[in-house]
Amino acid sequence: MSPVAFVYVLHVFSAVLWVGGMFFAWMILRPAVIAALEGPARLKLWVQVFPRFFVWVWCAVIMLPVTGIGMINLNFSGFQTAPRYVQVMIGLYVVMVALFLRISTLNLPNLRKAVAAEQWADGAAALGGIRRLVGINLIVGIAVIAIAAARPGF
Repeated sequence: MSPVAFVYVLHVFSAVLWVGGMFFAWMILRPAVIAALEGPARLKLWVQVFPRFFVWVWCAVIMLPVTGIGMINLNFSGFQTAPRYVQVMIGLYVVMVALFLRISTLNLPNLRKAVAAEQWADGAAALGGIRRLVGINLIVGIAVIAIAAARPGF
């Protein structure tokens, strides 16, 4: 495998892991949890799920710019010569990281605190905030994947 192919595989794997994980959580796990568990048990489950997933998201957050910069340097000899769609993807990555940081540093601690205190209404509100931000991040992530696949000439 060539160095360019190896870097590309790591980049795509990281993106699929992050966006695919959000898709799974939003479209599959969330509805199943709602159908199977009562409110307090639901909140307790999410307190266990998020930290496990976020370890992998942190890996993607680190790997995506490392491999992205590597591909830019290998394919375009720098940011100035990279196509506009690559620059758009970088901007959307920054948006995704900002949303993730908000979830992991503000919303998740609020959820943990509410669940530990058995403040179920506060926990539900915190989980609702996480759900909305994950939904937005999922849409942005799908847009990035579409841009990467289409490679538009804008």
